[in-house]
Amino acid sequence: MTRIAILDDYQGVALQMADWSALEAQCEIAVFREAFESELAAAEALDGFDVVCANRERTPFPRTLFEKLPELRLLVTTGMRNLAIDLDAARDHGVTVCGTASPGHAASELAWGLVLALSRKIVVEDRAVRRGLWQSTLGNDLRGRTLGLLGLGRHGGLVAGYGQAFGMEVLAWSTNLTDARCAEVGASRVELDELLARADVISIHLVLGPRYEGLIGANELAKMKSTALLVNTSRGPIVDENALIDALRERRIGGAGLDVYDQEPLSPHHPLVTLPNTVLTSHVGFVTEETYRVFYGESVECVTRWLADDPVRVLT
Repeated sequence: MTRIAILDDYQGVALQMADWSALEAQCEIAVFREAFESELAAAEALDGFDVVCANRERTPFPRTLFEKLPELRLLVTTGMRNLAIDLDAARDHGVTVCGTASPGHAASELAWGLVLALSRKIVVEDRAVRRGLWQSTLGNDLRGRTLGLLGLGRHGGLVAGYGQAFGMEVLAWSTNLTDARCAEVGASRVELDELLARADVISIHLVLGPRYEGLIGANELAKMKSTALLVNTSRGPIVDENALIDALRERRIGGAGLDVYDQEPLSPHHPLVTLPNTVLTSHVGFVTEETYRVFYGESVECVTRWLADDPVRVLT
């Protein structure tokens, strides 16, 4: 009997988001809700499984893990890009990797939620009201201020529209950004240093890779306004985490809204947790019911088609 593992179902909803009944009738399905503590723990837990359904980059699949899973034949990832999977290693070990579609707007909406939470001190006020306090902070308007976008692809383009709806001037930068793309979404293309110096809110929408890893370090943070807000819903390593902690602790920038981190899940003892000028979420940019119904519905399709020797949306 084919054994299927569903990984990192933190909310315990994977089996509710799609119709797995046909697969349950012919396969053994196991759901893993917790993150594996190590690669060895992942290898031990997944030993003997033919199929693994992974959720984004929550569990890395480097070559060394493929080597420890000789019975693995199909790896399904939610989304069509997963940098945590070594596709060359999968191919070398005879593992088919398939992906799913992604609605693609949920993370952009969360980014704007973090912008609003920071600028209007929403989390601080919520906690204050629960303690019996009333109007304990002074927020800031977004209208008339400047939004700086690092990356102007699908997510950055959506956030540009949100900024304009709130009456903000929109600046944008990435290494290959064109004036034509900026014109499509009503943004102005500027150099990175100018964006850092002028923006009141900076939101990151870049794909993590060698050219962007550590892009925002101590020097870049020093160029930002002391009141500027930094929002990252892309990938943690784009920002030098230690440099960001120092800047926040010393109040050299106004605050940070973060959904992504160097190491995930974030430890409850991490320095970021102790800083009052942060709003922290748990990499939930894509975690919505609408997105999950697409992710898991198409994961079922991937497994079903693979079992029929007709794989779909193959990445390897």
